[in-house]
Amino acid sequence: MAFKHPQYLVDTDWLAGHLNDSDIRVLDCTAFNRSDGSGGVRAVSGRDSWAKEHIPGSVHADLVNDLSDKSASFRYMMPPAEQFADAMSSYGVGAGTRTVLYDSTSGSWATRIWWMLRAFGFDDAFILNGGLHKWKSEGRPVTTDPSTYPPAVFRAKPRAGLIADKSEVLAALGQESTCVLNALSEEQHIGTGGANYGRPGRIADSVNVPAGDLMDPITHAYLTPEELAKRFAQVGVDAAERVIAYCGGGIAASNDAFILTLLGYENVAVYDASMSEWAADASLPMQTG
Repeated sequence: MAFKHPQYLVDTDWLAGHLNDSDIRVLDCTAFNRSDGSGGVRAVSGRDSWAKEHIPGSVHADLVNDLSDKSASFRYMMPPAEQFADAMSSYGVGAGTRTVLYDSTSGSWATRIWWMLRAFGFDDAFILNGGLHKWKSEGRPVTTDPSTYPPAVFRAKPRAGLIADKSEVLAALGQESTCVLNALSEEQHIGTGGANYGRPGRIADSVNVPAGDLMDPITHAYLTPEELAKRFAQVGVDAAERVIAYCGGGIAASNDAFILTLLGYENVAVYDASMSEWAADASLPMQTG
């Protein structure tokens, strides 16, 4: 079995061979989750981590400071189109460029920005399979040298259907045509541990494929297409017409959504506010166990 859309995933050999191509842009998307002191988590920028080591030529894409809506009630929400376009333009991303995304942790920070690019109409973006971990494990070079790309013109063309809100998720509950998919850990899904965002457990009737289980724990590369397809099919994702992925704040959910896109699922959305919003509203149904 092969991915239906393998073009969105590149390996380290490919990047090493194309790193100096004039149209290649490499974005280090690293951020880090830290406890917020109340049972949840908050992200902190990975810019300092990028400064200490990064793939040569890469620039840091700052989700926390550049690519989140500062006026939103919840963290890391999709920014206005103009803000996103300005940030991408400053990174050198725009028409005529090919953009490779990676991070140094779970892969989900990279897939979050990949999903944002997709939602704003940009398709020439790719995830580096295995991220910085795999790149370094193969003895490939890293550097502390600062780097920039020439400014570009990024034109945001928002696409409908890729970002879901609370009302759509609520309407989907109990509907066989839509699968609500939790990308958080199993212990968070059943409510026995991990960050709980105010209430433990999951959105009622949702199913669970943890984003953390999509990768080989040694190489950090994604599992085989066969194994990934099996994991989603086991919880009934393959029977749905539409899938809405969620997590704590739209980060891990983007990893599930990315893999579903590789597998050929064409009607996938990320619930942007996710459990940060849902668990905070006592009127919204949740389950444990």
